[in-house]
Amino acid sequence: MPFSKTIAFHTLGCKLNYAETSTLSRMLEADGFEKTDFEDTADVYVINTCSVTDNADKECRQIVRRIQRRAPEATVVITGCYAQLKPEEIAKIEGVDLVLGAAEKFNLSKHLLEYTKGDSAKICSCDIDEVHGFNSSYSLTDRTRTFLKVQDGCDYNCSFCTIPLARGHSRSDSIEGVLKNVKELAASGTKEIVLTGINLGDFGKGNEGGKKREENFYDLVQALDETAGIERYRISSIEPNLLSNEIIEFVAKSKKFMPHFHIPLQSGSDKILGAMRRRYRTDLYTERIATIKQLIPHCCIGVDVIVGFPSETDDDFKDTFNFLHTLDISYLHVFTYSERANTLALDIKPVVPGNIRHERNKALRNLSYQKMQYFTSLHNGQTRKVLFESAQKNGMMEGFTDNYIKVETPFRAEWVNQIIDWSL
Repeated sequence: MPFSKTIAFHTLGCKLNYAETSTLSRMLEADGFEKTDFEDTADVYVINTCSVTDNADKECRQIVRRIQRRAPEATVVITGCYAQLKPEEIAKIEGVDLVLGAAEKFNLSKHLLEYTKGDSAKICSCDIDEVHGFNSSYSLTDRTRTFLKVQDGCDYNCSFCTIPLARGHSRSDSIEGVLKNVKELAASGTKEIVLTGINLGDFGKGNEGGKKREENFYDLVQALDETAGIERYRISSIEPNLLSNEIIEFVAKSKKFMPHFHIPLQSGSDKILGAMRRRYRTDLYTERIATIKQLIPHCCIGVDVIVGFPSETDDDFKDTFNFLHTLDISYLHVFTYSERANTLALDIKPVVPGNIRHERNKALRNLSYQKMQYFTSLHNGQTRKVLFESAQKNGMMEGFTDNYIKVETPFRAEWVNQIIDWSL
């Protein structure tokens, strides 16, 4: 393949996927490919997929059809979670040329340089049990916040989730490796790093020469706090059972770790939490929120919740709604349960009808709006530090306070990637 090929990337799913796509893009550019916008005509299109919900699968298929209409001679590569879980299904999609599983994702350049377009898709996948390596990744775009991947995979076995099948066992970078990336990001002008992983609080697992590292997430947080160059850190989603009091206490005292947690709940019904095979119940979750609010009253707390899980009755949903309504949290990410192949939840009955799932989703999204409005109102008149981003829309720019309140103001170039004292 000549080195004049243009390549375009598209990402579906989580922050970790965005970090990996950004890293793949830099790797391919270093190997001579010319990156172009995904909406432009390119020689190669790479779609890094998610498969948490059925909608992500559908979106992947729709994107491939769009590419076929725009550039029928282009090489189309599918990688990511959907590619690992259903490579044969993807290979049958008209227009797909290469399907790269979890172990081959970071060998993308090699596969493209060796690839010759044929009549059928080539699958380069593997048994997920054979995926052992950790590939560090971080996003570098026009955003001022960088997503830094420090952990991958998951050893949990939640009954609704395919992530362990798509990502493999829990493993992570070393603290030394993370600090190396942080120093590179600081040198590039990054002001804020969002720590990301599949099960972030499980940081520290990693087999090197048969030895398990004696490091954990709390050790990482302390090391980052002492490292010069980065002004702000955020902890992305962290399981409530792994969010220890010592981590909360450390964030409360830190000047670099922002007062912002995102803590998955999934259900406010202990019965449903049991069916989901979650590793906590509502009493522990309540305790975590109370500790955060006691030590960091102004802390923003986001919550993941799933509606319509099999066997979720009206009363179970009311328990969830009432639990969230009374909890001192700031916003919700609401997911409608979606059947996933090879998950234990498929055997749980009765199935909740689609229209009821939709109604429950709407109810919690409305609650989330009210929660965020109330949380924002508590800070009216306060001055907080805002990091402004470079993107502008209709002459406006956006930024986030330390505790994740979004602000908007007319675009000022001198404020891009600057932390400004802002009166709310």
